Amino acid sequence: MEGAVTSIVAAYDIETGLETVLFETDRHLEAPNWMPDGRALIVNGGGRLYRLPLDNPALQQIGTGFADRINNDHGLSPDGTHLAISDASRTEASCIYIVPVDGGTPVSVTPDVPSYWHGWSPEGERLAYVGKRPRTGGTFQVFTCRLDGSDERQLTSDFDHCDGPDYTPDGHWIWFNGERDGAVDLWRMRADGGKLEQMTFDERVNWFPHPSPDGRHVVYLAYEPGTTGHPANRPVQLRLMPAEGGTPRVLMTLHGGQGTLNVPSWAPDSRRFAFVRYRP
Repeated sequence: MEGAVTSIVAAYDIETGLETVLFETDRHLEAPNWMPDGRALIVNGGGRLYRLPLDNPALQQIGTGFADRINNDHGLSPDGTHLAISDASRTEASCIYIVPVDGGTPVSVTPDVPSYWHGWSPEGERLAYVGKRPRTGGTFQVFTCRLDGSDERQLTSDFDHCDGPDYTPDGHWIWFNGERDGAVDLWRMRADGGKLEQMTFDERVNWFPHPSPDGRHVVYLAYEPGTTGHPANRPVQLRLMPAEGGTPRVLMTLHGGQGTLNVPSWAPDSRRFAFVRYRP
């Protein structure tokens, strides 16, 4: 989404409840990832990826070769050496690639498209993503595969739409948002697709759950009731809930949506997470 807005990249401290503005720009930026060393963020904008150092904030483009239609579904490997990206430069729809964190030539992962990355398993051996395949009946469902694209496993089948799958730090669970009969709630399941559990039960349209690195919390984006999809430029809430489920806590209300919290964005200390809000 491009438009006449100011992008405000910020961090929220869940202990103090304070927001810290890290960077402002008239460019449209989305979806921060926090580097494992805690010293920089990765964001996307205009089809490209950028490193944003926190000690002296400025956008530093990451070379991704032919991939110049990168969307906001990107994230770092557990060891911080590689990025998974979702790009449509060479395919008719989004394909997942792996690229070195300092830049390089992307290596294709998913032969079938569309595929949108969302999570990296803690041991760094599998990716979680959503995809649409002939066998899914025209719906997006949750999949995982190895880094070379082999052993693709479809984990969900009976949702109208799925998005945002992200692993817990112990690798036992995958959280995601799933739509059934117009209601979009957060769900979790075992990493093999078993033991499906609904985690939210309110009228909000809940998207993009991200477990904290210490395994204690899940942060997510909550749209107003009746919202269709995950649009930009809406009044939305950032919410926090215990990792085992329970009553969510509203952290803040902001102008955002698409681009605000699409991907894992927790700081390594599990105390803060990064997000983007927008000023029209």
